[in-house]
Amino acid sequence: MGPVTRLALCGGIYSNPYALRAFVADARRRGADRLICLGDLGAYGAEPEAVRPLLDEHGIECLAGNYEVAIGSRQADCLCGYTDDTDNAFGQIAYDYTFAHTSEAFAAWMATLPTERRFDVDGVAVHLVHGSPLALNDFWWESLDDGAHRLRADASGADVVCCTHSGLPWTRRITRSDGGETLAVNVGVLGRPANDGGRHVWYALLDVVDGAVSAELVPLDYDWRAQAASIRAAGLPEAFAEVVETGWWTSCLEILPPAERSRGRFQLYRSVLAQLAGTEPGPAERPVVPLFGSVLFPARLWIYTNFDCNLACGYCSVASSPRAERRRLGLERFTALVDEAVDAGVAEVYVTGGEPFLEPDLIDMLLYASERLEVVCLTNGMLYRGRRRQELERLAGRPGLTLQTSLDGTEAAHDAQRGRGSWTRALEGVDVARALGLPVRVGMTETTANEGQGDALRTLLADHGVAPEQVAVRPLVARGNSGAGIAVDQEGTVPELTAAADGWFWHPAGADRATSPDMLVGGPELPLTEARRRTVERFLTLRQRDGSLPTIYQCAV
Repeated sequence: MGPVTRLALCGGIYSNPYALRAFVADARRRGADRLICLGDLGAYGAEPEAVRPLLDEHGIECLAGNYEVAIGSRQADCLCGYTDDTDNAFGQIAYDYTFAHTSEAFAAWMATLPTERRFDVDGVAVHLVHGSPLALNDFWWESLDDGAHRLRADASGADVVCCTHSGLPWTRRITRSDGGETLAVNVGVLGRPANDGGRHVWYALLDVVDGAVSAELVPLDYDWRAQAASIRAAGLPEAFAEVVETGWWTSCLEILPPAERSRGRFQLYRSVLAQLAGTEPGPAERPVVPLFGSVLFPARLWIYTNFDCNLACGYCSVASSPRAERRRLGLERFTALVDEAVDAGVAEVYVTGGEPFLEPDLIDMLLYASERLEVVCLTNGMLYRGRRRQELERLAGRPGLTLQTSLDGTEAAHDAQRGRGSWTRALEGVDVARALGLPVRVGMTETTANEGQGDALRTLLADHGVAPEQVAVRPLVARGNSGAGIAVDQEGTVPELTAAADGWFWHPAGADRATSPDMLVGGPELPLTEARRRTVERFLTLRQRDGSLPTIYQCAV
């Protein structure tokens, strides 16, 4: 094997001299022959003038990024390429500060930098750009489809092309249209973490030997405390310091595609939720929020214990009945899901079916879950007799556990859907649960047969110790056994993460693989965190199509 030529490539210094010093030391320790920066020397940090001496002292070769082009030509904004108003507002704050704190001499030097470079190393054609071969501020994301990657590789035509603008590191080998191969390397940035929860930043090592090229992405530790303190001392937004300290992006967030954004901690600007509520976000509040845990994706987990039922309701959204395949989840899987839910920050678990009280291990399931989380069990309330009544006593006075019973209006309306005598049995079930010290909620599915009966039901249930606010009327859903009712789907409905024996689903109304395959998020082998991430990605993908927000349909009271 011949000698190795090693290039150390960084980008997005973002006025962070602390990370730049660490980059120099680490790259030299690893035997780098050349140190190269792909642009964006300034941005979120407070010390742009501290960068230039380090570049000169250590012989770091530089390209111009959008910041250098903008400052060097005295533009009014950073030319970053953001499309969202809030992203642009944060970008403008960073640019205005950098512009005001960059000397005339430094700006003039920036204006001399090339926006791309091409050279050969041992027969390997190297192409260095800031955004992509298409544009200086093109965001070359890892999640782009094959055609978009090929378009950029074709525009380069080199054996290896390196970029930085999007700020997230990745590598990919791309087959070009001419049959050749291009190694694409996003080297990441030094100025802030990669939205991965780590305080480290990233750069890349490019090794060329015997006409072949390989790349390594390098995580880099540095004095992030000093960088955060510098940002605060300059009076820059707290969001700029927080990303340095936490590793999660808290500004310039909307530019992230759904796949990349779903991997981070935050997905939405708080202003989106404030718009829904008709309020304004407070000035001291963090500007971003996670999607999970908001009104657009409640921090709630639904678990289907089984799909068989003692009733055959014509409007069951998952087509349960006495003849339905049981599809038991099982106690082991249930407890594992509860443990995952605790670790993932789930606030409450809703246990449902089928009829959960047909599940032999239900009481053990409810005991286990309610020791760890708030639990609501949805039931038709008809099976609290005999052995099941004795088992139910194990839950007596159980804190953190609520039983939600289905009662669909008057006795006549209820029995017309659920069978003769079912209303009386369900009401008896409410009394049994109350006698055992278990809180009771009631859900009523409204159809043309019982429309307007909600108030009468609340009055009746008040005499049985159920407060009016614990009674919810929900519309009929066109899922499962029902061809009528409102549409509940991924495109228009807020997700509520749902686990069943068949896999993970978008919403409990339609968590049946046979009748609602379009609601499937993934198979049962997925961990909860990945099912949640996929749901977030899908939500963001649908939202980005037209900017609309989905409707909230709650099965829970």
